[in-house]
Amino acid sequence: MIPGSVSKLSEVTVASATAITAKADIVNVTGNTQINTINPGLGTAVSQFLILNPVTAGGVTLGTSGNILQGVAAVQNRPVFMVWSKSAQKWLINSGV
Repeated sequence: MIPGSVSKLSEVTVASATAITAKADIVNVTGNTQINTINPGLGTAVSQFLILNPVTAGGVTLGTSGNILQGVAAVQNRPVFMVWSKSAQKWLINSGV
């Protein structure tokens, strides 16, 4: 997304796993396996934005043993807004979750 211009968000669906790859702006997650690592779609050298949306009943847990700074239990159909920090090499989660 580019500030000040019209942007279109891309969207994919992936199955939950201990590690997933974010190949779109919006990632719909199926399943309840805890996610500990989210590989940034643009690589680790640039900061980026991600919307993670658990679509399975029971939601999904985001753990901290990988590259997620603060873990959270994400609820079904309640998107988690995340930012990749290139300096920390971790995903930062919106505190409103």
